[in-house]
Amino acid sequence: MLTTIVTTPINYVLRSESWASKRLQSFTGKTVCIQILPLINIKLLIDPAGELQKIDSPERADATLSLSPALLPKLLAHDLSAFAQIETIGNQALTDELLKIGKQINLKDIFEHDLSNAIGDIPAHRVAQTGEHIMLWQIDNIDRFSQTFIEYLTEENVFLIKADASHRFAEEIKSVQLKIEQLERRLNRLEQRLTLANE
Repeated sequence: MLTTIVTTPINYVLRSESWASKRLQSFTGKTVCIQILPLINIKLLIDPAGELQKIDSPERADATLSLSPALLPKLLAHDLSAFAQIETIGNQALTDELLKIGKQINLKDIFEHDLSNAIGDIPAHRVAQTGEHIMLWQIDNIDRFSQTFIEYLTEENVFLIKADASHRFAEEIKSVQLKIEQLERRLNRLEQRLTLANE
């Protein structure tokens, strides 16, 4: 079911943008793994129509695209800088082509076009604009929450400390250990002198 949730909208977009499926046809028979860990890890086969079909195979995919769930809203909002954060492994030509297609497809335009057939051009444009504003607002909230959470973990939480603070702490511990060793040596010498004096 999860694969269907992923492949159905992707194939719908590929059918809407026939140029994209034509470009994928040159990779017919190749496999693509999409990883959005821990949510999604699926393997897909590029069929002769240039669409993606689920495949169950133990073999490694020809190309793997890995991204974090936090990157999804940016990709949906067509933030081109987000594509640079997608990790790619495998067939370089295939991964490059997938990223190029992703950059050229604007989901807002497809959504607006499809919606205009049902409710008209002007209402569809307004709905699409509202959706885009909501998406950008969500992205901004996610970014701010991430920054706040990171600051909390590094500044407020006593269990996680910054690297430079941990290095300073380690140096201080070494310094205290050296002073303790010096004190022990002095105490040993003093004890030896007292023993000799009592004899």
